[in-house]
Amino acid sequence: MEILRAENLNKVYGEGESRTDALKDVSFSVKQGDFLAIMGPSGSGKSTLLHILGGVEKPTSGKVFINGMDIYKLTDDELAIFRRRQIGIVYQFYNLIPVLDVEENITLPAVLDGRTMNSQRLTETIHMLGLEGKEKAMPGQLSGGQQQRVSIGRALINAPAILLADEPTGNLDSKNSQNIVELFKYSNRKYKQTTIIITHDEEIALQADRVITIDDGRILRDEETR
Repeated sequence: MEILRAENLNKVYGEGESRTDALKDVSFSVKQGDFLAIMGPSGSGKSTLLHILGGVEKPTSGKVFINGMDIYKLTDDELAIFRRRQIGIVYQFYNLIPVLDVEENITLPAVLDGRTMNSQRLTETIHMLGLEGKEKAMPGQLSGGQQQRVSIGRALINAPAILLADEPTGNLDSKNSQNIVELFKYSNRKYKQTTIIITHDEEIALQADRVITIDDGRILRDEETR
């Protein structure tokens, strides 16, 4: 079952001599429960693509459908609510709130959405992240790998339809990087969580079920790895 479809996405920045075509007629679809890696060199357009898929940045032209809904036909307020409920995003920089503890950072999306937190899901998430005993720790008391796990928990806590990760291991050493990838794989299997990871690391990309290679704003290859 298809969960996401990108149709003829184009993204242009600037005009005249300063014009940059970041995406050029990009189209592909993703099935529910897929684990997809999008890889390419710096400046290839992969992060721009992720931001457009996540409803963070509007395309110059083209469409994004999630569960059959054209997300850019929504108003800004409707899109913000949809994004909070249906899309989890993990960035290279953890973006944790420094005055909130681990538990408060993880549950922030549910609080912003006015939801009562499911205590069982919170306990299960903290266990999955390997953060038992750290619930009341502040971000400054955590290692880089632990902070990234908190940011993953925050992205997962509302059980979004799609999890997007933009270079999530970019600030981590090889051991912590692999631990983070294992978390994504576990979540993908356990929750049938559709997962899309942006990376320039071929070793990480090849652990996904499918790899799309992008360069100069265009898709060069779309390959199954399993």
